Amino acid sequence: MGQSALSRQLEGYGMTTAQIVYRMPDHLALFQEYIWQDYDLFPDFPELTKFLDFWENRLEGPLFSVTVAHERLIKPAEIRNVDGCFTLH
Repeated sequence: MGQSALSRQLEGYGMTTAQIVYRMPDHLALFQEYIWQDYDLFPDFPELTKFLDFWENRLEGPLFSVTVAHERLIKPAEIRNVDGCFTLH
């Protein structure tokens, strides 16, 4: 059974989005775009690499370019100490 999104994020996974531009199999002069999104590990991107390997081995449209964006959704808390006394009325 697959892991939940929260457990994957706690293991260091972040949301990865890839813009995949590929050539149409029957008309190589035409380009098409596919957006892939999943949780993945920066900087190696094993899930994206697995998907692109599948694409190259099983699908006919040759890849032209892949642009990747990644963001960790769970980050260490940003805490700073404040020294002072504040009075509220």
